[in-house]
Amino acid sequence: MKLSKEQLTDALLLYAITDRHWLDGRSLYDVVKESLDGGATFLQIREKELDEKTFFEEAVQLQELARSYGVPFVVNDNVDIALRMDADGVHVGQEDMEAGNVRALIGPDKILGVSAQTVEQALLAEERGADYLGVGAVFPTGSKDDAIEVDHETLKKICQAVSIPVVAIGGITEENTPELSGSGICGVAVISALYAQPDIKGATERLKIITKEMVER
Repeated sequence: MKLSKEQLTDALLLYAITDRHWLDGRSLYDVVKESLDGGATFLQIREKELDEKTFFEEAVQLQELARSYGVPFVVNDNVDIALRMDADGVHVGQEDMEAGNVRALIGPDKILGVSAQTVEQALLAEERGADYLGVGAVFPTGSKDDAIEVDHETLKKICQAVSIPVVAIGGITEENTPELSGSGICGVAVISALYAQPDIKGATERLKIITKEMVER
């Protein structure tokens, strides 16, 4: 699913990232469906602990689900699984495979997202073929132990430096999303703001409205 820049920018408004930590006895499929019912516009499967076979099986199921909603689906870090299952794309961090090598493997028609914390990293990722950037952590977060915090001035400078869409990630909630107004981002990437909530569908609906208002302000 290769999207135009405008289509991708729109799709990145509310970017949901999976996390098994919040399942509380529910299936990953069911909680993701709730977020899609609530209007999540982009989906990433992120699995650090699963064996490859289970990861692959769950990724295939979630991609089918995402496609039924017309939502792009990318795999975090695992380029091999993304290629095997023909995912819409892949997202890599600074510690993972270099963006240019990933682009060479996945070809020109897949979505490539890259994490960045500095203007230099952002420019290099764009040069090497990234379609979008995930920048953060913009607020303190418990979802990633080694997250580097990115202040709002740096976030703004990154958005000004690149011509590809940027989403903010890290510690984002309904309450602090409006603080990101004016930064130049096109959306937010979240985990616990959706999946740690008792009413995932309702939380997704509310955050989508808040994010849209923030982006347009």
